[in-house]
Amino acid sequence: MGHHEMTRRELLKRAGLLGGAAAAGSVFPPALARAFALAQQTPTPDPLAATRAQMAATPIQQTSLANMIVMFSGPGGNVVVRNGEEGKVVVDTFVQGAFAGLKQRLDAMPGGAPIVATINTHWHFDHADNNESFRKTGSKIIAHENTRRRLSQPHDLLGMHFAPAPAAAMPTQTFVQSEHLTFELTGTEEYVDLGYIQPAHTDTDIYVYFAIGDVLHLGDTFFNGSYPFIDASTGGKINGMIAAAEKGLKMSNPTTRIVPGHGPLADRAALTRYRDMLVTVRDRVQTLKREGRTEKEAVAAKPTTEFDAAWGQGLIQPDAFVSIVYNTL
Repeated sequence: MGHHEMTRRELLKRAGLLGGAAAAGSVFPPALARAFALAQQTPTPDPLAATRAQMAATPIQQTSLANMIVMFSGPGGNVVVRNGEEGKVVVDTFVQGAFAGLKQRLDAMPGGAPIVATINTHWHFDHADNNESFRKTGSKIIAHENTRRRLSQPHDLLGMHFAPAPAAAMPTQTFVQSEHLTFELTGTEEYVDLGYIQPAHTDTDIYVYFAIGDVLHLGDTFFNGSYPFIDASTGGKINGMIAAAEKGLKMSNPTTRIVPGHGPLADRAALTRYRDMLVTVRDRVQTLKREGRTEKEAVAAKPTTEFDAAWGQGLIQPDAFVSIVYNTL
């Protein structure tokens, strides 16, 4: 297995995911944690800066989703852009350091329309890190009220210290209700619905649905093809993740393009497989917990075995995922 596995093991130990610590919520999504692990191989006074640099160096991939809608992936959570005659709407922002490359892609889109709105699916830095740069382009920043609250707090996660975000990086427009917010881009015939998702990955999650293009971005409530990270330190829990997947299934139809926070473009069938995996693992861990098994015993019972080949290849390894589920039930 070599150095890579050792690094991952050290990383999980540091995150409290080995040795049954209850700090299971303090891990970051796979790309982040992998970058962090690499950063640790060269000790640095600022792990956050090193992690940002490592992630920002990831090439940007482009996938066409619908007429005038594209997905960019690579340096952070998946970004979706709706390019209209009078304006662009951007969902999520990648990490600092990747902004120049992203802006180049946005500027190269036909029509040269300004960015009118940038949306944060939740507070994590691989999604909201470039808010200040987007505000400088003249874009408003739209997010859930809890995203503003979480960004204004200091956080210590996985050896990285996050100072409160500066005023210039804060959302300019927030909403609270679980009803969606709808706005129309004049001249582009597109409606963008935003809706709060009850605590799932964090307590700041929203979905973003492009009604005409039939594209649904579920943020980090959906990790396509890997066990999800659930941030218990800011309200995340397994039952909320399942409820979020159910919500996504209710909102979509067989032709909807469903964008996960991490992983390849998906559809209803892929989201159904993810939901079924989450439910099966949750039910098994819940049974073990009700029988009085400790977290260590629940992990040793290997309740994820049949899913590990398909879902266990990301950073969140099977044992770690069982710990997260156990601790957020």
